[in-house]
Amino acid sequence: MKRTIISILLCFTTFISWPSVAQFDITVSFGPPPLPVYAQPPCPDDGYLWTPGYWAYDNYFGYYWVPGTWVLAPQPGLLWTPGWWGWNEGVFLFHEGYWAPHVGFYGGINYGFGFFGDGYAGGRWEGNHFSYNRAVSNVNVSNIHNVYNTTIVNDVTVNHISYNGGSGGVEARPTPAQEEIARQHHIAPQPAQLRHQQMARANPQLRAEVNHGKPAVAATVRPAEFTGSHVVAARAAGGTYQQPERKLDHASAVPSHRAPLPLNQVKPPQPEPHETNSSHQEVHEAKPAQQDLRQDHQQQNERALVDRQNAQHAQLQAQQQREHEQAQQKNLSEQHQQQMEQRHAQQTAKMEQEHMQQMQNLQRPQAPHRPNEPDPSEAKPPHH
Repeated sequence: MKRTIISILLCFTTFISWPSVAQFDITVSFGPPPLPVYAQPPCPDDGYLWTPGYWAYDNYFGYYWVPGTWVLAPQPGLLWTPGWWGWNEGVFLFHEGYWAPHVGFYGGINYGFGFFGDGYAGGRWEGNHFSYNRAVSNVNVSNIHNVYNTTIVNDVTVNHISYNGGSGGVEARPTPAQEEIARQHHIAPQPAQLRHQQMARANPQLRAEVNHGKPAVAATVRPAEFTGSHVVAARAAGGTYQQPERKLDHASAVPSHRAPLPLNQVKPPQPEPHETNSSHQEVHEAKPAQQDLRQDHQQQNERALVDRQNAQHAQLQAQQQREHEQAQQKNLSEQHQQQMEQRHAQQTAKMEQEHMQQMQNLQRPQAPHRPNEPDPSEAKPPHH
């Protein structure tokens, strides 16, 4: 049975003048599918910047597509650096996107629509107004007047590779200027972006194992709006989809960094005294059967836990969706909506952390039970 090694670190980072949000650093042992082929929906209004779609990862069902969308910049002068997958020491590591005055390194991935692997050619800030390059960005001049037209000579090889390094990945390295941008102050993805990703995660049709690299919702006009006339479906998959060979992807509880014992500390198994050849053979035949039973029992427990956790995810998602719809009906202020989105992000992050702890507790090796000792699971509380 082949298992996937995943490590998920949940941390909360507070940014100046911006609320704290959940930040996910994920490593996976197999790369994401190719980027799908899709068109860019029209920009809804001034001040919206394009954020390209990407493959995110969930340790229950694998990769899922987060549609590209137009997002309001947190403040004038900030640009979006997309997240990207990169090969590092035997695993694929996801580097989260961020807002900053300059576009940093995003793996050399050609996301299209101005993100051709290096920098951004879809527009620029001119004072407090963002001007759009009509040669790259899909804008309607009837409602957006800050435009210019500069043809971009794209020297990047046109492909749909979605990761950097490793076998078949993009071979690009950050420049000294991009390394300096990475060390500067960043602003994390905004609550609307987090909700957009949560909505994508909850949509089974966006999972790679379902759409095989061709999602029905490849891009949207605004974050978390997955229905309507401006939803764009993928025209084609970016390449042949290969279903990874995996079972339950909860190996985050496995301490993959643990080093093996030195050879001088490894003790060979000692035979029991006065053991006949026949009894010795029976013991060795019984042990594999017992191990198989324990493994089957462990897998059943894991699957039952995953089912319960998925139900909790769906329940929380439905509750947050109702609150979001109520906020739209009441026409709450932008500040109240941001506070609600932040609370939703914190709720989701807290649940993810609790679910990881539950799986770690389930997968933690238990000490073998000795026949002459009482079973701790059957222990009764003392009388007071």
